Amino acid sequence: MFGTMMDTPLLISSLIRFAARYHGDTEIVTRTVEGAIHRYTWRDAYGRTQRLANALTRLGVKPGDRVATLAWNTHRHLELYYAVSGMGSVLHTINPRLFLEQIRYIVNHAEDRYVFTDLTFVPLLEGLAPTLPKVKGYVIMTDRAHMPATKLPDALCYEELVNAERDSFDWPTFDERTAASLCYTSGTVGNPKGALYSHRSTLLHTMAICSTDGFGLSTNSVCLPVVPMFHVNAWGIPYGAAMTGAKLVMPGPRLDGESVCDLLETEQVTMTAGVPTVWLMLLTYLRQSGKRPQHLKEILVGGSAVPLSMIQAFENEFGYRMIHAWGMTEMSPVGTCGRLKHKMLTLPTDQRHAIQAKQGRAICHVDLKIVGPDGKALPHDGKAFGELFVRGPWVISAYYNDEAATRDAFDDEGWFGTGDVATIDPEGYMQIVDRAKDVVKSGGEWISSIDLENKAMGHPGVAEAAVIGVPHPKWDERPILVVVAKPGASPTREDIIGFLRGQVPSWCVPDDVVFVQQLPHTATGKLSKRELREQLKDYRLPTASMQAAG
Repeated sequence: MFGTMMDTPLLISSLIRFAARYHGDTEIVTRTVEGAIHRYTWRDAYGRTQRLANALTRLGVKPGDRVATLAWNTHRHLELYYAVSGMGSVLHTINPRLFLEQIRYIVNHAEDRYVFTDLTFVPLLEGLAPTLPKVKGYVIMTDRAHMPATKLPDALCYEELVNAERDSFDWPTFDERTAASLCYTSGTVGNPKGALYSHRSTLLHTMAICSTDGFGLSTNSVCLPVVPMFHVNAWGIPYGAAMTGAKLVMPGPRLDGESVCDLLETEQVTMTAGVPTVWLMLLTYLRQSGKRPQHLKEILVGGSAVPLSMIQAFENEFGYRMIHAWGMTEMSPVGTCGRLKHKMLTLPTDQRHAIQAKQGRAICHVDLKIVGPDGKALPHDGKAFGELFVRGPWVISAYYNDEAATRDAFDDEGWFGTGDVATIDPEGYMQIVDRAKDVVKSGGEWISSIDLENKAMGHPGVAEAAVIGVPHPKWDERPILVVVAKPGASPTREDIIGFLRGQVPSWCVPDDVVFVQQLPHTATGKLSKRELREQLKDYRLPTASMQAAG
């Protein structure tokens, strides 16, 4: 027996239509690539989105066609989010920080028909265009006054394209399982892999992140997504803001501490989201400038583990609570969120912060399990750790047009293998111990590089830290700590080793500290352990040399 409810499909076009109808005068603010601040409302955005859908139709874009973007967080990018998917085509956001050969691969693999680009990335595309045979045309996301002289073939001006159309469009109704957007992984090993999201998965994900135990978005929120719209759809915030009628503040290309602080202050932002490297820049600027945006309440952080010292600093010095979240491109991306349970709110500060340093609890409809080397599930006791597997309605069931990668990604029960090593405590809070490929295997024990990095970041002279394992003749591997010192600070090896003693078991203390000017990062802002290992491939541990000599 079936229920007797209406079978209304979950479609992305319904989000912006709702925002325009019931929150039409709520602002969307953008610091544009051209430099000026642009303001309009959800009602204005809806009108321009319909114009854009008409323009795409006139260009010959059809349902299922891929339309790519190389763009920052702006109102124009937001319009593409809704126009492309709403008309039944597929929005393909490209991370411009990828290597050129990776961008070439994914544009050709996705078979993009049009590429929309911000001014910043025109030179990049000019170099790539001759190797992108399936791209029919290019649109530069600016007005005529700022159109550059370009080698891009028959480049169109975004504002002229939009303004030539009428602001009404008959949004089609189709199966909610229809593809809506396409995001590729950063491809740290091999070619990037595509995650093809559906309208259904996107709306279910949006409902989950808007919940109180998710990001807690509401009509009273003022959201500043510093996480880029080219990185897993800015964690779904552009959709969540429309679903709740929240004010949306777009930072454009300027993500430095001063520029972010300026928007936090002037736009009275209540919630912002980004990776730890962005928040390190903001924290440094706030300390140096003495400024403190008054309306900010929460800082969402993900992408990599946030150091406990940063959680403590933002709360103790400025009154901002950091909320840890975790996910992957393959998960749309959010899987967990670190909201505290009611009984935890009154815990002593150090105990509460220790929970906040974990990656959080699964949001509803996401299942988590950890398994040992034998493939058997491990207990959720906060001690056992193993590879983390996930499943849920916004987790991929296959990579886009990549059978080889798909075969290796799932277990026999259909769970997706994340490649992370994690623990899950009895309260359900998950903590990433390491990437499976980054954990240091020493004398039969596993040492978490993430734990060592975060503890080292608590040293007053350390700006950034990374841990990698290096060969040892007796112990297989031993950890070394690679450190970037804070400006004006001169910590020594002995200072840092002494700082860590007592905080971690003796066998986890790094065997050496290497000081560098900067650490390598991936296109998504994470530490690139692969590149760091390559840079230090000739390094030899003093203890290893002595052991070998003995």
